[in-house]
Amino acid sequence: MSIFVFVFFATIYLFIINSMTNSLVVQKELSEERIPNVFTTINVLIMILLASTYVRLLVI
Repeated sequence: MSIFVFVFFATIYLFIINSMTNSLVVQKELSEERIPNVFTTINVLIMILLASTYVRLLVI
């Protein structure tokens, strides 16, 4: 049951981070070439954070 709660909140968290990243890209007026790199980098780092959090919850 707890895995479903974690996945649900992780999905919401990822959408919130992506919307904040989009606001950052618009505010900083980044070039079209850099935008996919920014989103990819942030999404990979967030997924690493979420995976390590899930592993940490399994250990406790």
